[in-house]
Amino acid sequence: MVFSSLTFLFLFLPAVLLVYFTVPRAGRNAVLFLFSLVFYAWGEPIYVGLMIFSTILDFICGKLVDKYRGTGRQKIGLLISVFVNLGLLFFFKYTDFFIASINTLFGTQLQQLNLPLPIGISFYTFQTMSYTIDVYRGDAKVQNNIISFGAYVSLFPQLIAGPIVRYRDVAEQLDNRTHSWDAFGIGAGRFTVGLFKKVVLANNIGMLWEAVAAAGIAGDGGVGTAGAWLGIVAHAFQYYFDFSGYSDMAIGLGSMFGFTFLENFNYPYTADSVTDFWRRWHMSMGSWFRDYVYIPLGGNKRGLIVQLRNILIVWLLTGLWHGACWNYVLWGLWFGTILLCEKLFLLKGLRRIPAVFRHLYALLMILLGEVLFAHERLADGIRYLGAMFGAGGVFATDTTRWLLLSYLPLLLLCGLASTPLFKNLWQKIAARVKVGVVTAAESAGMACAFAVSLSYLISSSYNPFLYFRF
Repeated sequence: MVFSSLTFLFLFLPAVLLVYFTVPRAGRNAVLFLFSLVFYAWGEPIYVGLMIFSTILDFICGKLVDKYRGTGRQKIGLLISVFVNLGLLFFFKYTDFFIASINTLFGTQLQQLNLPLPIGISFYTFQTMSYTIDVYRGDAKVQNNIISFGAYVSLFPQLIAGPIVRYRDVAEQLDNRTHSWDAFGIGAGRFTVGLFKKVVLANNIGMLWEAVAAAGIAGDGGVGTAGAWLGIVAHAFQYYFDFSGYSDMAIGLGSMFGFTFLENFNYPYTADSVTDFWRRWHMSMGSWFRDYVYIPLGGNKRGLIVQLRNILIVWLLTGLWHGACWNYVLWGLWFGTILLCEKLFLLKGLRRIPAVFRHLYALLMILLGEVLFAHERLADGIRYLGAMFGAGGVFATDTTRWLLLSYLPLLLLCGLASTPLFKNLWQKIAARVKVGVVTAAESAGMACAFAVSLSYLISSSYNPFLYFRF
């Protein structure tokens, strides 16, 4: 089940809200835990047991860390949590990847497992590990209620597509959160914005990428150099509005249930360097790797060589986290290498040039990385890069011109919506009119956005879930 489905909007969400606000406060975590398991089991009935196992394991590990605090046995719970969670992640997500790599390198014929990937396993294993690590470090108190801990692990608003919610950020809210109509209304509005991003912007611009991929980049009916650029821009917009849309919906749902989740995106396509981009894109993942990998490895406190090594390790792992294919590894190393160059010398040079050229540089690096992300087969990615730089000898075709004319209004809308322009403009207008008028206008706008999103959901069959590999 996904947020952008009629089943979720008109069956699951009304049911959980009705039960949640009917039961006494003491039972609301149990309601969230139960409904979250139902939510997950809707698409993964086999693997719901895996989530329950992970919940029980890390709850016990946290208790062990707390029980033996200050003794030599304190690390036992931590090590069990880390090794088991990483072991589960490796087994289900990476075993076939490594078997295929061994077969390719050594000419063996080892049998792959071909296991279906548990949806969201990268998100909830990171969350459960963060709990045990935070308790070990003393950054969070041990949770003594397994139902409350289960609600945290399985919390359906952010279960399958993030943001990655660390235990210490919501520990107090699990047991002592407040509810209000204002927070509920703000959350419903934020959810609607995310739904519009996903259904109206991401899904529709994604069809442009699908059209370019179907037409091909060369030959009769292909799209040529201009079409290759058009396609990769569409792919970048699709992933941004899809992912940030899901994050908006998660944050909005969290607010409706009394939680405050941290922001996950901050207009990343307005960045003026790759360093700036990764401060703005999937911020919960970036902060997780920083706090649980980069800093424990020594961060920037052991000299420049160690720091550069740590950056490369983090980005190798970041690439692997996104998917069990070599293109994701290369994608991670691509950005890791650029970040190293920016740290060593590029940022100093970038500060001396006009802002527009810094921005164009960042977008170019991002789009080149997007090609690696979009093509699981490296050969396909190389061909696509070649087409972007004129290797096919054709700049544009009739197919390219037709696609550009058909999608130009949507491309312009996506470009504007990926900046804070609309937000800033509305804030200036709202500051000059009465509060009641602002409230009425916002309510009407959200109602229209929901109606438009709903019409697209009903009429369109294209509603992909992009995070199955995570």
